[in-house]
Amino acid sequence: MKNFIHVMLSGDATVPAWVVSSFPVIKIVLAVLVCLCALAITILVLCQKTEDQGGTNVITGATDTFYNRNKGESLQGKVKKATVALAIIIFVLCIAFLIFNSIYRGY
Repeated sequence: MKNFIHVMLSGDATVPAWVVSSFPVIKIVLAVLVCLCALAITILVLCQKTEDQGGTNVITGATDTFYNRNKGESLQGKVKKATVALAIIIFVLCIAFLIFNSIYRGY
């Protein structure tokens, strides 16, 4: 472990060519995935119904009735779970992008 830290701090490490050529591609793929997940989570949040009395859908503007709330409750639960899952995915992708960006600085 001490040798690894010494090599990393000294800057004498030689990086294989496949690593140098693959990091920019990985960073682009991660950035595209973050953008797609952000777009999907925005759409999911806009499609969710509000929790207050007589809530309306943000996109359609339709008011909620008792029948509509009970009919779509399982769908609303799935939308909320998908929103949380996408938020976690975005967080993990951003951390991965940060790690790849700190490892490969473009040299």
